[in-house]
Amino acid sequence: MMSMAQVCCDSAVAATAAPVVGAEAEARARARAERRSRAGESGAWKRAAAAGTADATRKRSLGAGELLVARKHGAASVAGRRREMEDAVSVRDAFCAEGTADGGRRDFYGVFDGHGCSHVAEACRDRMHELVAEELAATAADSSVSAAAAWTVAMERSFARMDAEVTSAGGRAAAARSSTCRCDAHRCDHVGSTAVVAVVEEHRVVVANCGDSRAVLCRGDGAPPLPLSSDHKPDRPDELERIESAGGRVIFWEGARVLGVLAMSRAVGDGYLKPYVSSVPEVTVTDRSDGDECLILGSDGLWDVVSNEAACEVARACLRRGRAKWCAEAAALLTKLALARRSSDNVSVVVIDLRRRNH
Repeated sequence: MMSMAQVCCDSAVAATAAPVVGAEAEARARARAERRSRAGESGAWKRAAAAGTADATRKRSLGAGELLVARKHGAASVAGRRREMEDAVSVRDAFCAEGTADGGRRDFYGVFDGHGCSHVAEACRDRMHELVAEELAATAADSSVSAAAAWTVAMERSFARMDAEVTSAGGRAAAARSSTCRCDAHRCDHVGSTAVVAVVEEHRVVVANCGDSRAVLCRGDGAPPLPLSSDHKPDRPDELERIESAGGRVIFWEGARVLGVLAMSRAVGDGYLKPYVSSVPEVTVTDRSDGDECLILGSDGLWDVVSNEAACEVARACLRRGRAKWCAEAAALLTKLALARRSSDNVSVVVIDLRRRNH
């Protein structure tokens, strides 16, 4: 029996076995036209906003979202069954000018899942890598702390600055003037975004997460997937205790929600829910191994319907095909799998090749 990953990959590349003619061909043509019309109504694929990517990066416009194609990473983002697209993706090759202590490069990847409007997620896409680079430069001079502690400090400061920018009066006013902002000026503090970012170095992967997006490391040799982040849900025991200690409540209304409103306990923005909703990220620093295959970042539109194991299986099946752009193929297939499983949210996925010979 073929696995789900094999079925997904085969369906993406298989050609029609025999020509179809006559009435059946006309019926299929009408069905295709109807599907295209529905896709157009739900929103066209937007161009990938990934300025600063390598020359090898190409952006493809497909029928239902955006696809970013490069030598060692791929990203796909689709509105899905939502009327509006509120996700944003960031891919920044060699984003940090000073590099690592041993002269290696640092690449930045991020998935930002907005709620209420798209402007906070878009601000994170445009600014987060710059803030991280600045904070890394500020902490580099302090040799008294370990690398893991330095990374935690840099990420926490970066997220705090990002949160301050989007919740300040100036940030809300700038959002209201934005062409993509749909919310009323007096309700811009009701907008927020999750943020899961990864910095890939030669010898380690650093992940900072705030919200319910997720990062998963896929390793070969039969090793199980390794989650590099933990979802911030209001009913997670430590998050529930933190919220109640701050004077807030978690109300179950179509799932656990902070004050009965927000289905995540940490996010950038959401000024009206502070201090119950925190922007402090959880940071993990993971040493890379020779068996590492890829890193998958995704919004909850993926993880609500696709398990860590299934996501790695799809990525691994694309890797085995030996195509140069297998990361982009895997990202696209994961979005399609999420939609096929009736995900009701925007779906954004980034797949990063971690095999040693590609870095």
